[in-house]
Amino acid sequence: MGVWILKRGAAARWARRGALVLAVGLAGHGPAAAAGESVATALVVSVDVSQSVDEDRFRLQMEGIAEALEDPSVLAAITGNAGGIMFAMVTWADKASLAVGWRRIASRGEAAAAAALVRAVPRQAGDFTCLGQMLRTVGASVLPALPVAADRVVIDVSGDGIDNCTDVEAIHAERDALARGGATINGLPILVPGENDVVGAGAFRSPGYGLRALPIGPQGGETTLDRWYRDHVLTGPGAFLLAAKGYGDFARALRQKFVLEISALEPERARGN
Repeated sequence: MGVWILKRGAAARWARRGALVLAVGLAGHGPAAAAGESVATALVVSVDVSQSVDEDRFRLQMEGIAEALEDPSVLAAITGNAGGIMFAMVTWADKASLAVGWRRIASRGEAAAAAALVRAVPRQAGDFTCLGQMLRTVGASVLPALPVAADRVVIDVSGDGIDNCTDVEAIHAERDALARGGATINGLPILVPGENDVVGAGAFRSPGYGLRALPIGPQGGETTLDRWYRDHVLTGPGAFLLAAKGYGDFARALRQKFVLEISALEPERARGN
């Protein structure tokens, strides 16, 4: 395993831009960290809540995230970093929403408080899987609100389908803009047997545009969800993918992923070709 540490420069730029925004805190989302108290990792967890995610699946995801924050191995990784981590959560479908604003987690009590906020998040209504738009929102409003400098900025993207709102070129533009800013984007595709074994075939609906055919070529056509994430989502130093084998496996996969992300470790073979 290798250790990957991003340069502080890009994360600090996001933090400086956000310092004024969070000078009075994020209302309803917990206290902002004091300026100057840097962290090793700023982690944005982004969760697919589109039409394929019913109430049971939504709750499995929220509980999985909450349990991961409370897990001893994750807590050990968090407290092993001076100053802990900064944590935020975004839910996304047609639009992306900041469900849990930036908050520092540096102790068991702070982890429990963050977990309680996650469990209390209401389900967001939405039909589409607008992953590219979510990345744009994270880059435009979530990261600029980061109140402290961080050595690494990690965006953790989970979902059970491909973007059905735009083409891959638009997704790449948002992904690459985040990479230029210093962020790493990791993937947690949720592989549901019989539902998303093959993705990217046929037509798709884009909000406001009706049915559109997927492009044919190296970036279009049939593929697997984990391959699609590798090709179109992952980016940045040490970026990796760790798939969940169905929603029942989400909590296990996320716990493992959090430890790796917070510890800045790259799992063997996770990046795969």
